[in-house]
Amino acid sequence: ELGIESVLNELIDLKNKNSFIDEIIVIDDGSTDKTVNIVSNLSEIRLIQHSSNLGYGASLKTGILNANNNIIAITDADKTYPNSKIIDLYNNLINEDLDMIVGARTGKNVKIPYIRRPAKWFIGKLANWVTGVSIPDINSGLRIFKKKSFSPFKRIVPDGFSFTTTITLGMLSAGYKVKFNPIDYYARAGKSKIKPISDTINFIKLIMRIGLYFSPLKIFMPISLFLLFLSILIAFFTMFFMGKLADISVLIIAMTGFQFFALALLSELINHRMPNQYSK
Repeated sequence: ELGIESVLNELIDLKNKNSFIDEIIVIDDGSTDKTVNIVSNLSEIRLIQHSSNLGYGASLKTGILNANNNIIAITDADKTYPNSKIIDLYNNLINEDLDMIVGARTGKNVKIPYIRRPAKWFIGKLANWVTGVSIPDINSGLRIFKKKSFSPFKRIVPDGFSFTTTITLGMLSAGYKVKFNPIDYYARAGKSKIKPISDTINFIKLIMRIGLYFSPLKIFMPISLFLLFLSILIAFFTMFFMGKLADISVLIIAMTGFQFFALALLSELINHRMPNQYSK
């Protein structure tokens, strides 16, 4: 309720000045504050309500499902995003025939809380490794994408905060045309519902799961190599420093490493032999 009115007035102004903006949809996710009253007073807004709180991702999926057109822009109602950038993002999407363009929070004025920055950095590095692409902002909430490009990922996109992370990793891993444009990011109005520790753990689990979907070698092969290296290390240590080779321990660790190696190759083989359901 603290930010939504000014955000919607900004979006209404953009809509009145740009004919390609067809509608503005607000998803009220079972709120208990004055959000519904504020939105109901704005005649140009299409309000859709969830009877109970279903989650950030569920709200976005409701909006996407109910949108009339193929091109979707999403943003938050907490005054953090420079929504005027929607125009530039849209023009880039059309001119470059992209599947998605993301407003990356790497501009000159970025107000990300310091407590979230280490986790954000680590998650970003992990995502870069899994996808093989440099991702400046994996979970920005300001982005534009084509509904037809989103559709193949509907079943793997979660209902919680991981929506944006999943669609970013999914599209990049599947070879879709994705671009990142720098934007500013302002201090939010109201209190964030993100839980730094639990949500960070969930983001890491999500990235690993997406990695298994699209790049199983990058998940299993490092584990295999680590176990094989560890078995060799233990063999040398026990032989030269303890005078007796710990053959059983070395054999178990080495065989586990070989099993992960075989699993990596098998997963990659299955991944390439099966039709890519995410490709356009």
